[in-house]
Amino acid sequence: MDEPRPTRSAQPLIRTATAAGITTLTLDSPGNRNALSTPLMTELLAGLAEAVADPQVRVVVLSHTGPVFSSGADLKETAEAYATRQVPVGMLGDVLAALWECPKPVVARVAGPARAGGLGLIAAADIAICDAAATFAFTEVRLGVVPAVISATVLRRLQPRAAAQLYLTGELFDGARAAQIGLVSAAVPAGELDAAVAASCTALVRGAPGALAGTKQLLRRTPAADIRTETAELRELSTGYFLSDEGREGVRAFRDKRDPSWLPGGDHG
Repeated sequence: MDEPRPTRSAQPLIRTATAAGITTLTLDSPGNRNALSTPLMTELLAGLAEAVADPQVRVVVLSHTGPVFSSGADLKETAEAYATRQVPVGMLGDVLAALWECPKPVVARVAGPARAGGLGLIAAADIAICDAAATFAFTEVRLGVVPAVISATVLRRLQPRAAAQLYLTGELFDGARAAQIGLVSAAVPAGELDAAVAASCTALVRGAPGALAGTKQLLRRTPAADIRTETAELRELSTGYFLSDEGREGVRAFRDKRDPSWLPGGDHG
């Protein structure tokens, strides 16, 4: 595999590298446990926008340095911002929406604990894989606040009973529970985390860019009121993709027993 190459100038809180069609955005503020400060979120939004705009980028991985994925809101910055009422959580909604709406698959690599707002980032990813020993908690009620903004992504993932219990108690839960309730896709032993993330990315880059974006929209569409309207709409959608340039290339590649032209690198004949 190609060595990662820097894709933007060095940033103090977000590191960005791209290799083989995969851009990794790394939260790099271990001194405050990758707290979601305004500067960090600003850089994360910029890095994500750059990845979306680059046609060579097929998958985005959200990772972190240090032992903690993210401790949630930057409480030091929050306390200092009380006078202006412009607390950093106000920007978190933009970050979650950008991750959720990203037309390219987003994979979260969670090698350590996550709290509060950090769980919103994990839920916003299409695929999330964690170290089974990682711990999670919705700690908001213990601070006198509510997990409001992150609910935009979290409540789309969690089982309702689990959400009620964990939101209201703020109790810790581990990677196995996170997978059971839908917060993450899989929980694996620490030594297998990077291999599991790499395997998911390898599978994702085999998908056609337009088809991946369309599939993300399909997963989140509101079904029609009745089955015949639903099948008619989906038949039209499916036909459009089969007749698209990507669809035609995919069928040709399958018949020719070769890789399709959209795979990063190599000769696809």
